[in-house]
Amino acid sequence: MPGLIHNVFFWLKEGLSDVERNDFLLGVKSLGTINTVRAIYIGPPASTEKREVVDNSFSYALLVHFDDIEGQNSYQVDPIHLKFVEDHQDKWTRVTVYDNTVMA
Repeated sequence: MPGLIHNVFFWLKEGLSDVERNDFLLGVKSLGTINTVRAIYIGPPASTEKREVVDNSFSYALLVHFDDIEGQNSYQVDPIHLKFVEDHQDKWTRVTVYDNTVMA
């Protein structure tokens, strides 16, 4: 299934309440309702073996699959995405994005 994968890593602020964390997760899940999203995955770092090349310092990773760059571009300006950012940007200290095309 070719396309584009939008990988987003969130570092949430220390001291967030359970309600704030759950609100954040509900906001992330709402992104899956955007028309150009083909699949969405969210989760905390896995408990894999610690190695020099593994960075599990993030709070949550979000992976979003699109058919193409145009779908990702549309997602960026979609009102659902803009509302997510507006409603939750105060909950994180850092966000890092890695976008990649899918070859096979």
